Amino acid sequence: MITQEGDRLLVQGPVTIGTVSALLAEARALLVQGVAVLDFEAVTEVDSAAVALALECLREARARELALSLTNLPEAMQNLAELYAVSELLRAAPA
Repeated sequence: MITQEGDRLLVQGPVTIGTVSALLAEARALLVQGVAVLDFEAVTEVDSAAVALALECLREARARELALSLTNLPEAMQNLAELYAVSELLRAAPA
């Protein structure tokens, strides 16, 4: 689930191949002016789909001319991003 609190989109629960389609649809609907941060603090489980979600949200934000940063990336997600050589694309903002 993704909810909006002020300028933050809060990703909650697992971000896996089984949940990413619904999460992406939620994110796209919530990416509006004023949203500045995609926060992964409440994520409970990740697989490579979490990296894909983050990259797609950044791409979507750029297409809408929004400045979006990522924060609180789970360690497993950071490790996957390094493995796929995309960690620089997912530079997390300070929490």
